Amino acid sequence: MMRLFKTAVLGAALLAMLLAVGCAQNTPGSQDKASSSVKQQAPENKDTGNKKDTSAVGEITIKVYYPNEDGTKLLAVSRKVRTDKDTDKYTAAMKSLLSGTTAKGQVDIIPKAAKLRGIKVENGTARVDFTQELVKSFSGGSTGESMLVGSIVDTLTEFPEVKAVQILVNGKEVETIAGHMDTSVPVKRMDKLIK
Repeated sequence: MMRLFKTAVLGAALLAMLLAVGCAQNTPGSQDKASSSVKQQAPENKDTGNKKDTSAVGEITIKVYYPNEDGTKLLAVSRKVRTDKDTDKYTAAMKSLLSGTTAKGQVDIIPKAAKLRGIKVENGTARVDFTQELVKSFSGGSTGESMLVGSIVDTLTEFPEVKAVQILVNGKEVETIAGHMDTSVPVKRMDKLIK
């Protein structure tokens, strides 16, 4: 009788250990993290104390847009970028766009002197802030202006939560970049430029 009791206790203890190990393997964070695309990667819920940390830390794949050589359409380039506690996915995408292109058949449209000051995404609108060189150093006409705005807007609206983009210069809304296009209001994705 005592032997049967010990066997039952030992069996129950073994079962409890197996259940505990099985539960530990299914806890959040134990699964492999997919980083093959921006739309598949979910933010980590780490309490870092840093409110800016809104995207997962790691490597993500993004699309950035540059005009073709004759300025008739925007062409997408896929790139891998790194995000961390100081660089969210939106900032990483804009920095990649500003780094320029070396791809055949594409040209840079954003002035090299223009720098990114910051990005804030709220209620479906990305407010992207540049230094004054975005306007002062831009020398394009109406087609160039639509390509510049389109490259910024279409890059950021690759993120499904971004529905429109407000371009700022030194923290303030600007009526236009070069006098041909209204940028005083958020601009929605410019699909007609993508071919």
